Amino acid sequence: MSRVGAFFAGVWEFVVGDDWRTAVGVVAALGLTAVLAGAGIAAWWVMPPAVIGLLALSIRRAVRAQPGRVSRSSSSTNEA
Repeated sequence: MSRVGAFFAGVWEFVVGDDWRTAVGVVAALGLTAVLAGAGIAAWWVMPPAVIGLLALSIRRAVRAQPGRVSRSSSSTNEA
């Protein structure tokens, strides 16, 4: 692989990493911020909820993907 190809492969791995959905969400949030700012609308508020939402979705997917995870509904504890 050439140095240029290796560079772009490294950048791709850094940006996308293990979760392409989060990378797409960040790009979409940045795009929305750019569109709003270009229209003269204050766009500072877009990224905080986007980051919180993307983090929550990423954690949710990670928890669901854990092997051997026991859900609350299938636990065998008796509550009296």
